[in-house]
Amino acid sequence: MPDQNDQHLRQNLGYLIAGGGAHPKFDEVIKDIPPKLRGARPKGFPHSVWMLLEHLRIAQSDILEFSRDAKHKSPKWPEGYWPKAAEPRSAAAWNKSIEQFRAEQKAMLELVANPKTDLFAKIPWGDGQTILREALLVADHNAYHLAQIVDVRRLLGDWK
Repeated sequence: MPDQNDQHLRQNLGYLIAGGGAHPKFDEVIKDIPPKLRGARPKGFPHSVWMLLEHLRIAQSDILEFSRDAKHKSPKWPEGYWPKAAEPRSAAAWNKSIEQFRAEQKAMLELVANPKTDLFAKIPWGDGQTILREALLVADHNAYHLAQIVDVRRLLGDWK
């Protein structure tokens, strides 16, 4: 029988990764953004919604792949974690980024929920990281940048 504390920890990690608590969830933050605003940068703000969305996707993907694949190579820091353009090439690129983010968020949730995943063991190819630490990093990083998307939308008059 699985340990109740272990189950509780995994449920709470899942809750954080999925965007639970005090922050709006990913789908709420990106819902109904007009195409003309996806690449817009508010005055004095360095990023567009597209830049933040892509950064979220790239970073989450990197953390997930590092967590489960010894052969994974991370992008070059910092330029490999940000798109070059302020706006998506197309609506298809926008939609693909969203779908990839969702798929990789789901994969991270599955990794954390799997009772065979030792949350506390050091990742053998890392330098002290654990799945627990990487899961918390995903939750924290996503919450931070999702809040930035909300700020961009507010500054552009597109947040209710």
